[in-house]
Amino acid sequence: MATARETGQKYEALAADYLKSENYEIIEMNFHGRHGEIDIIAKDGKYLVFIEVKYRKSSVKGMPFEAVDKNKQKRIRQTALYYMIKNKYSCETPCRFDVVSILGHTVTLFKNAF
Repeated sequence: MATARETGQKYEALAADYLKSENYEIIEMNFHGRHGEIDIIAKDGKYLVFIEVKYRKSSVKGMPFEAVDKNKQKRIRQTALYYMIKNKYSCETPCRFDVVSILGHTVTLFKNAF
């Protein structure tokens, strides 16, 4: 039986493959900062995109994207800011936050999710 981390890595890899098929350029996976983690950091055209991946086997406990609540969004924003400072991105760099929601075998991309 797979651990939660192994399951997470499997679906993050699936999400990265999906994003590549949508012409995203993956820059980094599993970036850790003081406030949390960002699953995938990528470029989509001119945008620096911070991507949260959520997986559910079924919708019994709700849809995957619903797990990205206000508190999770805040931690992702704080970690994204840290990433930009650490990697010397300008405050003028256009960025956005996307969510890849995986329900069973269905992958849905929510651009500019929050």
